Amino acid sequence: MPVNVPLWVVGLIVAAFGTCVGSFLNVCIYRLPRGQSVVRPRSRCPHCKRPIAWYDNIPIVSYVALGARCRGCRKPIAWRYPLVEALTAVAIVAVFWRFGWRPEAVVYAAFVCALIAVSFIDLDFQIIPDEIILGGLVIGLILSGLLPSLHGTTDRLLAVGQSMLGVLAGGGVLYLTGLLGDFIFRKESMGGGDIKLLAMAGSILGWKLAVLTFFIAPMLALIPGLLVLLLKRSHVIPYGPFLSLGLVVALFIGPQLLAASGIEETFRLLWEYYGWRP
Repeated sequence: MPVNVPLWVVGLIVAAFGTCVGSFLNVCIYRLPRGQSVVRPRSRCPHCKRPIAWYDNIPIVSYVALGARCRGCRKPIAWRYPLVEALTAVAIVAVFWRFGWRPEAVVYAAFVCALIAVSFIDLDFQIIPDEIILGGLVIGLILSGLLPSLHGTTDRLLAVGQSMLGVLAGGGVLYLTGLLGDFIFRKESMGGGDIKLLAMAGSILGWKLAVLTFFIAPMLALIPGLLVLLLKRSHVIPYGPFLSLGLVVALFIGPQLLAASGIEETFRLLWEYYGWRP
């Protein structure tokens, strides 16, 4: 970071970049569940299909300037578009504020952006695209070898092993929970996308934070789940947004939560007892 540039100016630049990333995430959120390319054609109104000019495609600013309506057909522009852009900007600024100007922060920023896209897609379609989670899983394994500091080590092979263990632990704990839920409720209780999402997260965050998320997410989903049950008489809620929020919590304060709870120390003693420490 340049020494002579005020921190708030850097923050504004990063936030502006974040809104542009959020604009691209909006394209992914709209097109991926529909099986469309995120590259072509250029952005257009979902109602009248008119291509959007560059001056009508400035994140957040164009939404306000146009009065939340398409310039051509005057149909409303969904509130989700500026929300995703603003949320992405805040998320990227928060990641660099928390982790500093390091390569790991770039990986974490991309990871959080993927979680934002996953959450909004799951809210609308109750699916989590494989393009994001399986692609992210492979990238997580590769990055673990290239950037072993993601797993707190300088050993590339150890980092890849930690990444693979994170995949198995993250996906495995949800898979086993799903099997138990299927047996109890006699129907599918855990979507495959949720399982793959936590496996992907484990490839980047490691097994400890993936397992921690397994416990955080149900607490976050409890009240919304009860509201859906009371208002809609349904047990079905998209779980991806709660997993994603749990993963963000684990990313930012997970090590502190593990230390405060004593869970990490318990695992360390077990590993040492059996003569193996991952």
